[in-house]
Amino acid sequence: MEYIDILIKLLTHTKDFLEEFVSNHGLWIYAVLFLIVFCETGLVVLPLLPGDSLLFAAGVLAGNANNNLDVTTIIFLLILAALMGDNTNYFIGKYLAKKGEGAKLFGVFTLRKDYLDKTHNFYEKYGAQAIILARFVPIVRTFAPFVAGVGSMTYKRYIVFCIIGAALWVGSITLAGFFLGNIEWVQKNFEKIVLGIVFVSVLPIFIGLLKAKFFVKK
Repeated sequence: MEYIDILIKLLTHTKDFLEEFVSNHGLWIYAVLFLIVFCETGLVVLPLLPGDSLLFAAGVLAGNANNNLDVTTIIFLLILAALMGDNTNYFIGKYLAKKGEGAKLFGVFTLRKDYLDKTHNFYEKYGAQAIILARFVPIVRTFAPFVAGVGSMTYKRYIVFCIIGAALWVGSITLAGFFLGNIEWVQKNFEKIVLGIVFVSVLPIFIGLLKAKFFVKK
């Protein structure tokens, strides 16, 4: 039950969780941040772990001199964690794709030939934009590398845009927290800001759905 309570606090009060951890365990926070980002991006069964809110909160903590955290170290470690997670996810997808139609992930997710064909065609056509933009969309960023592997996107093409996406995602949101975190209004409205970040992140999905529904000719 204790672990469930910790997970709930991490998901719902990310900043408070991190502040409490830093207060009790100091620089071990680097390892915790690394592990959370790796799990969110690398384990296709854990898409609900905090990503955007974690990065923003980490930047806020680094901006507070009392915490003795280095924002450059945080950014480097979390880019590395995101890349390692993405590659894990990609090769899981590639492994299942090699197993072919009917392969299962954890006995639940079943591959179908039409899924393989569609994902392969999609990433061959939109691969660059999809990999980079997916990084900023909660849940989607967890599945995008897996789908890229399933769709047989060449690793050479995938890794280039994977690196770009990881650097942009981690760098932009962490630095936003670092530079804005000491503003009183930001501190008082942290949850609203995080919700705003998530809203902006998922906005492209809603726009795409609306276009598909109302503007695509049948």
